[in-house]
Amino acid sequence: MANTTFLVTFICYAFLSISVCVNALSVNYYDHTCPNLESTITKIVKRAMSNDKTVAAALLRMHFHDCFVRGCDASVLLNSTTKNQAEKDGAANISLHAFYVIDIVKKELEAACPGIVSCADILALAARDAVTLSGGPNWNVPKGRLDGRTSKAADARQLPAPIFNISQLQKSFSQRGLALDDLVALSGIINLIFISITN
Repeated sequence: MANTTFLVTFICYAFLSISVCVNALSVNYYDHTCPNLESTITKIVKRAMSNDKTVAAALLRMHFHDCFVRGCDASVLLNSTTKNQAEKDGAANISLHAFYVIDIVKKELEAACPGIVSCADILALAARDAVTLSGGPNWNVPKGRLDGRTSKAADARQLPAPIFNISQLQKSFSQRGLALDDLVALSGIINLIFISITN
């Protein structure tokens, strides 16, 4: 169990290093403009997890898919239009689910703090809560990400394929400035959450 806790902690900090890519991020970003942000997200994620044990893994995987393609900008949440097939409809993202959790959070936050909280921050916080509520560590998430406005299904091809061998995975991760340790940590987190929800 100690090794699992260490691994989850390492994974979370490695993942956070992907998420933090803008100097303006701050853990206090919404303290005055939307003070109940984190408790609102935690409440909704907890409720969703109690109804569907796959939500935790789904939210973390969604966040990973979002960050790996264009940075942590919530572009994976954008819907396709008649003129554009969005990231979420790319082949690598077809199995993503639990978008409804983010939609519920956004609706509730818009009622309390209209036009304030980015979907990118909601997704980052929901992924953190999924880890924490699954028995993993808790950590402060720097906030202030901007939502992306571009989302293309073809960009989802950048995600590492499930059939990649270790060399292909290392190349894919290194192209994003991630090391072998990051690869091992990020590849293992979904399995750890699945193990925790089945026990």
